[in-house]
Amino acid sequence: MTATIPSTMPTSTPAQSGRRPVDREELSSRLLGSAAKRSYDPVVDIDWAAPIPDDLYGLSPEWSTLYGTPMWDSLTEEQRVTLTVHEYCSISGVGIWFECLLMQLVLKDVYGEDPAQPHVQWALTEIADECRHSVMFARTAATFGAPSYQPPATILRLGKAFVQRFDGPAAYAAILVAEEILDIFQRDLMKDERVQPLTRATSQIHVVEEARHMRFAREEIARRTPELSRWQLRRHRTAVAAVAAIVAENLVQPQVYASVGLDPKTAKAAARANVHYAGKLRDASSGLVTFLRDVGLIGGPSERLWQRAGLV
Repeated sequence: MTATIPSTMPTSTPAQSGRRPVDREELSSRLLGSAAKRSYDPVVDIDWAAPIPDDLYGLSPEWSTLYGTPMWDSLTEEQRVTLTVHEYCSISGVGIWFECLLMQLVLKDVYGEDPAQPHVQWALTEIADECRHSVMFARTAATFGAPSYQPPATILRLGKAFVQRFDGPAAYAAILVAEEILDIFQRDLMKDERVQPLTRATSQIHVVEEARHMRFAREEIARRTPELSRWQLRRHRTAVAAVAAIVAENLVQPQVYASVGLDPKTAKAAARANVHYAGKLRDASSGLVTFLRDVGLIGGPSERLWQRAGLV
């Protein structure tokens, strides 16, 4: 079931504080060339008819929100497998929600611009990637027999409001928040032979293609943030911190715990108090936090939101 992925994958290079971002059109041309050589169609590149092994996890057990808690210890091995499958499907479902938002952000960013420009063509290519990823994650949940998990209605409304009110650095930083945390998570999964082949295949494809998206987002943030006024910078900092907190809180929906007979409210409380899981999220976001701090998008009063989310 594993897709054929080149051994050398593109990686995102931080736009370090103090150096000028690369030329946008030159970078876009390079990313378009990379996409032409190294893009995938999950409908074709994944064997959706392959059997689902009964004894493999949906994600690495160490990434389970309950791993290391008494509640995890109380589960049978079969329940642990089931729980991790549903957790991966929830993370994928939240990924679909966020990809729908970022597609709107990217399209809004280039709306009305000359489509002959490489950065506009790159934006359209990125949107095409995200469309395929969303279909891939939806089919993954269906193949595993899991529900289509989504954030609650209040979060869906907040997402719409964010798309309407923000652009520029905040928009690209929001893209980076979700994609970089998932990137570290999925790099672990794609190498773990204890994990379902379907999970590993979807993770590999996502890692390869999102590396290009993250590179572009980092350069746009580095290029645009210095243009913000002091008041705008505070506003963008607050928006990015709020997005980070919402993403961290909503990756795994409480309904997943019902799949193994746990009370969703009780299990969610255990997950929130889980020091091990909090450490995994913090480690996964460390590179992101360093970059955003370097460019000025973390700092001031809004940093308390990052702390409250456990990401710093």
